[in-house]
Amino acid sequence: MKLSVNLQSIDRRKCEMMNTKFKLSDIMLSWSIPIIALVVWYITTLHQTSMSLLPTPGAVCEATMRLLQNGTLINNIGISTARAGVGFIIGGIIGFILGVINGQFRLAEQILNTPIQMIRNVPHLAMLPLILIWFGIGETAKIVLISLGTFFPIYLNTFHGIRYIDRSLIEMGRTYGLTHYQLFKDIIFPGAMASIMIGVRQSLGRMWLTLIVAETVAAKSGIGFMATDAREFMLMDVIVLSLLIYALLGSISDFVAGLVEQKILRWHSNYRKA
Repeated sequence: MKLSVNLQSIDRRKCEMMNTKFKLSDIMLSWSIPIIALVVWYITTLHQTSMSLLPTPGAVCEATMRLLQNGTLINNIGISTARAGVGFIIGGIIGFILGVINGQFRLAEQILNTPIQMIRNVPHLAMLPLILIWFGIGETAKIVLISLGTFFPIYLNTFHGIRYIDRSLIEMGRTYGLTHYQLFKDIIFPGAMASIMIGVRQSLGRMWLTLIVAETVAAKSGIGFMATDAREFMLMDVIVLSLLIYALLGSISDFVAGLVEQKILRWHSNYRKA
C-alpha cells in the first residue's frame, strides 16, 4: 500500500516537472523574437556617437528610472489604462448587446444592421475631428473614440457567432422544451462564445491603437501625451519608452484575454489542455 502511494506521488511529481518544463519552453518561444530584437537593438546602437535617431537600451532604462522616480510614468500609465478600459467596456457592452439582438431577431437585423455597417465602413479614426468638435478635447472625446473603435469587432463576432449556431442544436433544445432564455443561456451563448472572444481580442488591439491616436492629437496627460511632449524636446529615449509601454500593455491585455478565453472555453475540445 505504501509502495503504491509512493509511486503515485513520484508520478505526480514527474507530471508537475514536465508541465513546468513545457510552460518554460512556451514562454521562451513566445519571447524569443522580442529578445532577439533587443539584442539587435543593443548591437546596432553599441558604437553610435549620437542618439538623435535611435537611443541605446541603456538610455531608455535610464529614462524609465527617471520617470519612475518623479512619478510621471506611473501617473501616465494609470491615466491611459483607465481611458482604454472605460472605452473598451462601453464599446464592448453596446457591441455585445446589439450583436445579440440582431443575431436572434430578424426584424432587429433588418432595422439596425444596415446603419451599423454604414458607420463601420467609415474609419473610426477619420471621425476624430468631428468628435473633437462635438465633445471638445476632454476625456469624453477620447472615451467616445475608443468606444467606437472597440464596438465593431465585438458586434460583428457576436452577431456572426450567434447567427451560425448549429440549427440542429437549437431544434434539439426546443424538442426538450427549453424556453427562449434557456436556449440562449445553455446553447446559443456558449456556442457563440469562441467567436465573441475573437472579437474581444480584436477590440483590445483596436483599443490601444485608438488610444495612441487620441492621446497624441488631443491630450494633456497619458502615454501619448508623454511621447508628444518628448518629441517637442527631441527626447528620443522617452519616445521609444512610450512605444515600448504601448507594446507591453497590448501584450499583457492580449495575454489576459487568452487566459480568460481558455477558462471560459475549457469545455471546448480545441481549448482543452493535453
